Amino acid sequence: MAEIVLRNLRKTFGKVVAIRDLSLDVADGEFLVLLGPSGCGKTTTLRAIAGLEVLDRGTIRIGGRDVTRLPPGKRGIAMVFQSYAVFPHMRVYDNIVFGLRMRGIPLAEQRRRALAAAELLQITDVLDRYPAQLSGGQRQRVAVARAIVMEPDVLLMDEPLSNLDALLRLHMRAELKRLHREVGSTTVYVTHDQVEAMSLGDRIAVMRDGEIVQCDTPQRIYDDPANVFVGSFIGSPPMNFLRGVLDGAGGIRLGDTVLPVPVAYQPALGAQRDPEVLVGIRPEHIVVGAGPLVAEVVVSEPLGPSKLLTLRTHGQLLKVTVRADHPAAPGDVVHMDFPPAHVRLMDPKTERALPRTGP
Repeated sequence: MAEIVLRNLRKTFGKVVAIRDLSLDVADGEFLVLLGPSGCGKTTTLRAIAGLEVLDRGTIRIGGRDVTRLPPGKRGIAMVFQSYAVFPHMRVYDNIVFGLRMRGIPLAEQRRRALAAAELLQITDVLDRYPAQLSGGQRQRVAVARAIVMEPDVLLMDEPLSNLDALLRLHMRAELKRLHREVGSTTVYVTHDQVEAMSLGDRIAVMRDGEIVQCDTPQRIYDDPANVFVGSFIGSPPMNFLRGVLDGAGGIRLGDTVLPVPVAYQPALGAQRDPEVLVGIRPEHIVVGAGPLVAEVVVSEPLGPSKLLTLRTHGQLLKVTVRADHPAAPGDVVHMDFPPAHVRLMDPKTERALPRTGP
């Protein structure tokens, strides 16, 4: 078993708080993604798990064993860095088996593990080359192979795809997902790319200012963001948030238009003292062509399979995804509707999601 348990972690650098009382459980064999903007504490958290940062306080357990004060080499972990960190003076094969040699693993076992990892990562044909003779994607595969031959309890990855071009990142995402399925190591993966997080993770822990603001499956985080930050960070384009007012008669007023309050929110809004709410909805869920809301098209952006419209309604801007052949052009006036099942309401003061009683 290689579950990871983090309890009340805190790490400061001078007056800067990098990790703020962070607790998290990662199940055995799970692929968990730490996601957030630069400076949110995700890499510091990963380095703390690896033993590369000394915590101010808190405990780390791996497989039921307290490793808080153990050095990295005794934690049963392997790490893949953003910069690959392969040795330029060694051939690929020697890079892969370097850690095994340091541990005194017999030569036959070194070769067995290296060849198995090379085959898994499809780099058997470059084992005799030097890193300078490889592409960025091949060097990244070497770094991953060097990690998995150690047969670690836990595999840690710090933005391993950020130095690759877009097409190679797409390919490597699929490779990493396949690799995790076949190897089965408990994996913690750091990224600021929400597409990577959505496509790779069994769960995503969204971080901000050293704290986890939401941890759930990718689909639940996308459908039900815990606050405005998560809704704005996840999704491309992100969730729209419009300011509205409860009209006291079971509706939400946007300008001179009244939208129905989704049934799931009615019990919570019955006790709401502040009449203002934030109305959140994803661009692809807005229905254009019919509905009570009137908007002006400000910008039209063709995206190949779809078109992204920027609309202005009652002095507020929002993004809408429509078919590629939709005729709307800048200056046109369109009607639109917000299907109640896809509306998410937030408190404008705390920016947190209001409670719902159902879907």
